[in-house]
Amino acid sequence: MAKQVTTVSDEGYSATNEIRDFETTVDANGEAAPDTLETLLAAYGSCYVPALRVGGQQRGADDLGRIEIDIDGDLNDDDKLESIAFDIRVEADVDDDTGEEILERAFELCKVHDALKDGLHAEASFEGDAF
Repeated sequence: MAKQVTTVSDEGYSATNEIRDFETTVDANGEAAPDTLETLLAAYGSCYVPALRVGGQQRGADDLGRIEIDIDGDLNDDDKLESIAFDIRVEADVDDDTGEEILERAFELCKVHDALKDGLHAEASFEGDAF
């Protein structure tokens, strides 16, 4: 199985992404839509939520209830992502040791976390005069 997205930009730094029957916009400048790094952080947090829920179930916390994640992405001098921090709050009463076990398991389960590996790099082809 594969995932497929089509990204289109007619001009400027904004792009429309066609994902199945959905459409999203990303603006590298962050003026007309979330920027690329904000979108990456949102995808990471959105992936981590179900990973937390499954990790919780696997570690004895069957229902975490409401989950909120504040995600901070620190940038280096070149405005590239240098580090990411999650501040996670859950509704359920979970002790610190169990919470750490849930966090560890959620990182193992999170597909976006896995995709951020150093070795994952897009293979690319280029075609001029295509339109």
